[in-house]
Amino acid sequence: MFPEFAGVGSSATAVPRSSRDRLRPLLVVIVVASINAAAWAQSTALDPHARFTINHTAQPQTPPRTDRTAPPPTPAGDSPSSFVNWESPHVHPLDITPDRRRLLAVNTADNRLEVFDITTGTAIPIGSIPVGLDPVSVRARTDDEAWVVNHISDTVSIVRLSAMNVVETVPTLDEPADVVFAGHPQRAFIACSQANTILAVNPNDPSAQAITIPIDAEKPRAMTVSADGNEIYVAIFESGNATTILPGGDFETLPVNLADGPYGGQNPPPNVGSEFSPPQNPLNPPPPKSSLIVKRRFDGRWTDDNAGDWSTFIDGALAHLSLRQPGWQLLDHDVAVINTATLDVDYIDGLMNICMAVAIRPVAGLVTVIGTDATNHVRFEPVLRGRFLRVNLAIADPTGKDAPAILDLNQHLTYSNDIPFVPIPQPDRDRSIGDPRAIVWAPTGLRAYIAGMGSNNVAIINASGVRQSPIGDPSAAAIEVGAGPTGLALDSDRGRLYVLNRFSAAVTVIATSTEVVLETVPFFDPTPPAVKTGRKHLYDTHKNSGLGHIACASCHVDARTDRLAWDLGNPAGEMRTFDQNCAMGLMDNCVDWHPMKGPLLTQTLQDIIGKEPFHWRGDRNGIEEFNGAFVSLQGDDAMLTPQEMQKLEDFLATVAFPPNPFRAFDNSLRANLPLPGHYETGMFGNAGDPLPNGNAQSGLDTFMHGGFQCTFCHTLPTGTSSDLFFDGTTVQQFATGPNGERHNALIVDDGSETVMLKPPQLRNLYERVGFDYTQLRSRTGFGFLHNGVGGSLARLVSSPVFEVHSTQDVADLVAFLLSFSGSDLPVGSSDDLTQPLGPTSRDTHAAVGRQLTFAGGAASAAGFGGLPEMFNLADTGRVGLAARGVVAGLSRGYVYRPGGSLQSDRAAESASVNDFVGSLTAEDRLTFTIVPTGSQDRIGIDRDDDGFFDTDELEQCGDPADADVIPDPPLLKGDANRDGIVDIRDFEPFHRCAHGGALSGGLTCRCTFDFNRDGRVDLPDFAVYQTIID
Repeated sequence: MFPEFAGVGSSATAVPRSSRDRLRPLLVVIVVASINAAAWAQSTALDPHARFTINHTAQPQTPPRTDRTAPPPTPAGDSPSSFVNWESPHVHPLDITPDRRRLLAVNTADNRLEVFDITTGTAIPIGSIPVGLDPVSVRARTDDEAWVVNHISDTVSIVRLSAMNVVETVPTLDEPADVVFAGHPQRAFIACSQANTILAVNPNDPSAQAITIPIDAEKPRAMTVSADGNEIYVAIFESGNATTILPGGDFETLPVNLADGPYGGQNPPPNVGSEFSPPQNPLNPPPPKSSLIVKRRFDGRWTDDNAGDWSTFIDGALAHLSLRQPGWQLLDHDVAVINTATLDVDYIDGLMNICMAVAIRPVAGLVTVIGTDATNHVRFEPVLRGRFLRVNLAIADPTGKDAPAILDLNQHLTYSNDIPFVPIPQPDRDRSIGDPRAIVWAPTGLRAYIAGMGSNNVAIINASGVRQSPIGDPSAAAIEVGAGPTGLALDSDRGRLYVLNRFSAAVTVIATSTEVVLETVPFFDPTPPAVKTGRKHLYDTHKNSGLGHIACASCHVDARTDRLAWDLGNPAGEMRTFDQNCAMGLMDNCVDWHPMKGPLLTQTLQDIIGKEPFHWRGDRNGIEEFNGAFVSLQGDDAMLTPQEMQKLEDFLATVAFPPNPFRAFDNSLRANLPLPGHYETGMFGNAGDPLPNGNAQSGLDTFMHGGFQCTFCHTLPTGTSSDLFFDGTTVQQFATGPNGERHNALIVDDGSETVMLKPPQLRNLYERVGFDYTQLRSRTGFGFLHNGVGGSLARLVSSPVFEVHSTQDVADLVAFLLSFSGSDLPVGSSDDLTQPLGPTSRDTHAAVGRQLTFAGGAASAAGFGGLPEMFNLADTGRVGLAARGVVAGLSRGYVYRPGGSLQSDRAAESASVNDFVGSLTAEDRLTFTIVPTGSQDRIGIDRDDDGFFDTDELEQCGDPADADVIPDPPLLKGDANRDGIVDIRDFEPFHRCAHGGALSGGLTCRCTFDFNRDGRVDLPDFAVYQTIID
């Protein structure tokens, strides 16, 4: 059906017979005498320039590049529809096989696993294996088997390295992050971060029912295993830092306003003794009353940044005044400890806020965690400027005998409390490490390496956690590597440390004897230029901060949130005149903005561009007005240039919301959605009782048509407000600003604080659960309102303003709000302000990422049962469907075309689904993946998006992983000198290739002379060459 060798050499122009007859005996003698195929194959396997040496059973999509230090090739297109950026976070993106022969690296942007030969102490690319959408972790289970964790696909791809193909796909719960192997007998443990669950899977029978292990914390991600395999340790990404919110505002009965409080009811309370630092601007009116952030101390007391003790209102006798119960607990689980035999779970607490990576220190067996800890309990931007966060290392005894030790990884910083803040010199900032994402220990336990994604370096520590200089450069503070290092793998036998640089798409090789970079090996990266050039302004800690350790992403972690509230007001600031869209012109009660704003939750940066104004208060016209924060908050010397701010904006405009896990396969709202972890508020039943299943469809109806129409403020499909405006006569769009910014409406919120608010988008509500007043234990300290008050979703929708009439109404609304992202919702009107037209949403169909690995032959009858549902959905045009795998021993790709046909990665090949499936053999195996509409060709058949399909390029000396290398004119197989004929003049290049040499003019030996496509140029290829010139 898809012939693999059709027409090989058939179009060659023959040379005169006389020439052939005279030269053939000489050619045969030369070739037979000079090529020992077995010895040659063995020697070239170790040759970094042997571009054509690959695995016999599968052809790599990208041959190793001649210049492995050159920048990686870029894709031709920058079409938003061909690439969707979810900004999925790396967790364990780099690993080495147990035999220490292969280095495995996830290529998140390209949805592949990159494989390198490291037997010579360098990283030689030998192939790329398509896996699921957005792989973020890889672990080698055996020398030949690797498990790749696909964050968007919600799957684990089991890869057979000898076949260079996925042999099985394991479905998981939402947003898997990491996998480890442990226990006796061995199990695979998969961390499903959004589901707060670990799956225990039988690796010898992955399709068997997995055991679910609930984790009482938010976002379990990175994992490691004890030396004896009896325990696994799971780092909790959003563990919290023992801070929570105490309600304040206009009502005198709220705790911050009470005379029983430590400040006698003064609100806002002072932050230094009885004074404000900096002092309040005397020209301003009194600041609005607000809520207050408090932090649990080591002795259990809850205090503010001025040592005021609020414990009685949090967990004491007056806890009911903050809607809590006496004895209320805020969990601060940082590491889950799982017994691999019993599957019992224990926890290590009190380490930091964001736990990014975890490793065991050898010999001592201590658990080491790296991450960041916020000082969000400290108020006011001038006080926090340049120093609002610490980059920490925690060392914990898993037996619990000793208290954990917390160490600052930036030991050269003093965090002076001076106001105004004074940046340190740039060379000192460059010593810092920021946004740490990986840690690996030497086998002795005496030295560890830590990758700083934000600082573009690898820091070195000793066994006590003290920073060390590189051995070969005592004057340096760290090892400078590529952009965005997120993964580390140590080959101690050969003295090599490998670093995966996510943002620059490359692997850096470091000699551990000197701790000096030896080389950097790029791999293909289809990331659009807007993402590549703008990312650094979100993440780069050296460039954009006064101490070198913080960036925008310190709070907006991975373009999302830190799950905290911050009070970034400024007592010394100035009032700002209101100049926005006030309630779509239907009210005129909007007020000017006071510089003391009170606590506000960190908001996600996903899909914010085009939804202006920004901030909860709507006091920033557009992203350009955040430029000042690089100086006023991050402490840098200067703001970004206008061009740099534009690059940041262009990058942020690409960040999309992932598939919604609460929607059905067809992206519809579920009519019977279980709601574990959501509880009755006491309005209709017993407070704390579990909510019944919710009908999200009914919830949508209530949202749109209830007694209070939510869509007046929260338009569909984003949940934010509209930029329509009633001028007294007609409804029209509020004029855009000079930078193209929109003017979505603001309202005055008088629920507890009279402040201007822009109705927030609602697409990530399911990511913000965990705070509930009806429970004695909460996993997070902040709820759903702008200031973190409000508790659970159930309490939010139980407010009298929503006019719910039963527990079922509450459950239905909760079900709808959890299912909000995904679009496919009713669109508002341009003339009905009760359901106004709102902005569109950059989100993702719920089915995107779904996978099915399909085997041919007898197995096809059983496996085919899962495909029709995929085909039917792809027929609607709302998603794309791509397939990758090995067919007839070769790596192939296919795309489903609506109507029932498959287009292969040869432009001239297509077939009906039934014919194609019938042609597969038992050795053929394909993985079908549902992808965003418009991306299917790039993912399935045209990797570099250059319009030339992958196998066509491979067969015609193009490069499917380089849009700049295309078959133009199309290659005549064997025509090394490109003169239009295959003749004796091509023999010398053939001879050169057979001995490990290379060709000029952009040609590769593999493309030109590997006639049988076995990955080598050898005697069988010479036989074909003879046939062509015969």
